[in-house]
Amino acid sequence: MTSRIPLPDLLAGFFVLGLGLVGFWQAAAIPVSPLYAQVGPKVVPYGVAAAMTLLGGLLVLSALRGGWSAQISEVAAAGPPNLRALGLLGAGLVANLLLIGPAGFSIAASAQFVLVAAAFGSRSMARDLLLALPLTLLVWFLFVQGLGVNIGAGLLEGVILRLLGQEVS
Repeated sequence: MTSRIPLPDLLAGFFVLGLGLVGFWQAAAIPVSPLYAQVGPKVVPYGVAAAMTLLGGLLVLSALRGGWSAQISEVAAAGPPNLRALGLLGAGLVANLLLIGPAGFSIAASAQFVLVAAAFGSRSMARDLLLALPLTLLVWFLFVQGLGVNIGAGLLEGVILRLLGQEVS
């Protein structure tokens, strides 16, 4: 009995592995000012490159063990796509796009969170919103205070900043 390595799976794995290595090469080329004492501009590109390289390696390993594409064809035969779920996912993206400018990050991301949760089968929009608002505010706060990246204060963020006695930018 011979084990046959599926060539498309192996090529896909090597492609993702190559993308990760190119990511490392390009991240190394990013110029860094000597004024950076905190997290610099290379951290996220290096993290993405590491994740891509790891994923590529795991895909190559999986291909060498027999591949995964046969399992995908079994899943594809399971039935038609859930158009309601796809519509809700699309609506979440559109909601974020339309709301992020006028309403701010937290409201836009919370709307997207609720719609995506509904796409995955959640039936409680109120609970999802109660989870989304503090989570998105925390993410906004970590970006602004932790990383020093101003992603813009919207309506809700402005209220929080005023309560903290800070100026809204």
